[in-house]
Amino acid sequence: MNLLAFDTGTERMSIAVSRTIDGASHTWQHEATGGALASTGLIPSILDLLQQAQLPLASLNAICFGAGPGSFTGLRTACSVAQGLAFGANVPVLPMDSLQAVAQEALLCEPTLPGRGVVTALLDARMNELYAATYALDAGRWSTLQERCLIAPDTLADYLTGLEPLAQGLGHWCVAGNVFDECAAALQGVVGAGTPFGCITALPTARALLLLAPAALQRGEAVDAAQALPRYVRDKVAQTTQERVAAKAAPVPGV
Repeated sequence: MNLLAFDTGTERMSIAVSRTIDGASHTWQHEATGGALASTGLIPSILDLLQQAQLPLASLNAICFGAGPGSFTGLRTACSVAQGLAFGANVPVLPMDSLQAVAQEALLCEPTLPGRGVVTALLDARMNELYAATYALDAGRWSTLQERCLIAPDTLADYLTGLEPLAQGLGHWCVAGNVFDECAAALQGVVGAGTPFGCITALPTARALLLLAPAALQRGEAVDAAQALPRYVRDKVAQTTQERVAAKAAPVPGV
């Protein structure tokens, strides 16, 4: 299977190309700083990897991108690039769950993790919030235990405690993501007993997307380029001009 995958929804830009040659899969990868720089570096880096793999865009089975949740700007960048490349090459687009990619990346970061268990994926959502979702892995297949949502850092312990009945009997349980510095206090007393592998620092990567893509394609999740959309959890990240004016005009309490 020939696949292009990339994620620009966090502080890292991750790109990978997979090409099947004589029945064997070969992978080319590239990582760089994400954020605002992703909009200028993504397309040249993609074209460079495809050239290294000697793989024309039209020979791809799908273009996979991290659809979120994540940075609004980063998600829009990834989606628009996926759409543009797919339109030109007439190949399908596969929008993929960025939090599930975090869970998959955790397995790659910790090769001693068994093939059965539970991963709670956490990503920094800014604005004093976290993106969270929990997945179970059994026999190489992922299922969703808790859908993606927004939580406050100080409610993380309660979130994990509430998952214990769902995770019971499903194997080892770990927490993966990029929020552990800011959530250290909230995790005290929770990580260790219920999560024997502790915290695994992980981001959604293109190599994780490549591993998740075949099953997603089998489930029929690929779409035409025009139908590819980011998957937002937070609907609102900024005030409108009218809201900002109203906030400035509001009386200050006690004055």
